[in-house]
Amino acid sequence: MSYKRPPSRRQVKIARVLRDAISETITHHLNDPRIEGLISVTEVDVSPDLRNADVSLSIMAPDEPTRRRTLHAILHASRHIQTLVGQQVTSRYCPHLHFREDDNLRRTLETLNLIEEVSAEWRPPSDDAPPDTPDP
Repeated sequence: MSYKRPPSRRQVKIARVLRDAISETITHHLNDPRIEGLISVTEVDVSPDLRNADVSLSIMAPDEPTRRRTLHAILHASRHIQTLVGQQVTSRYCPHLHFREDDNLRRTLETLNLIEEVSAEWRPPSDDAPPDTPDP
């Protein structure tokens, strides 16, 4: 059983600064035509030594190939993003950024769509519909 300590105040503060800087960098400083859709930085988890940060991205794209192309473009630009974020962070070191896709939002939306489809099939008839059997 592994025990993970809660993040320190410093880790939380660095994570918040990194999340804002990464989001701003992806939105305003990347001009790659492969990047499409809505990209959100959902979480930044900074290591206790403040040297590494896992960055979770949520990518809402019109289709699967576009989403994969966008993720690939961001991974390809990770060094450029690292450099631009390092210029914005006023810490002695900027943690090394490790990007990964967070597909929780996409899976949640798919689940909600499935629930809505099923509930539409199982809706009871409205009060305006004629009854199936007459009342005695």
